[in-house]
Amino acid sequence: MASHTAHPGARQRIKFDEALPVDHRLNQVYRIGAGLMGLFLLAFGILGLTNNIGFFDTGGNTAIGLNTNGALSVLSICVGLLLFVGMVIGGNFASTLNMVLGVLFILNGFLFLGLLSTDSNFLAFKIQNVLFSFVVGLVLMVFGMYGRVSTNLPHDNPYWRARHPEGEQRAGSEVQAR
Repeated sequence: MASHTAHPGARQRIKFDEALPVDHRLNQVYRIGAGLMGLFLLAFGILGLTNNIGFFDTGGNTAIGLNTNGALSVLSICVGLLLFVGMVIGGNFASTLNMVLGVLFILNGFLFLGLLSTDSNFLAFKIQNVLFSFVVGLVLMVFGMYGRVSTNLPHDNPYWRARHPEGEQRAGSEVQAR
């Protein structure tokens, strides 16, 4: 026995790449998110490299309270630079980049959560690194999805206006009629 009711009519799916506006106020949110995370990852990577640790050393070397080795430091610098590129380009590219990297950080957290006490933990993750990966992943996803993912976007949202040009004209004519 089903406890839910079926909705009449087909539900419309949101498509991210369908006529997205290029210049809008949310562009600053995407850029700030990418820039802040990129800056932190760059600082972490550079501090990790200055400790002169081995590339795959799994000792207890730390930088900014997180366990690190040479490979994790180089990877952090590369991802930080990628986020800075997203900040410079901005717009929908930064939003999509933030979402993709956010998902990758969360998947990375789950992967290394399973590898914590094994010899396969080549990036020297400890539990604080796993938690950091989850937090950064969620923050990047929020920055990337802000104002872009919802089925009930307000009518003044640039994504709603771009997807519903006929609705914008109708809303404008209703305001004029009042």
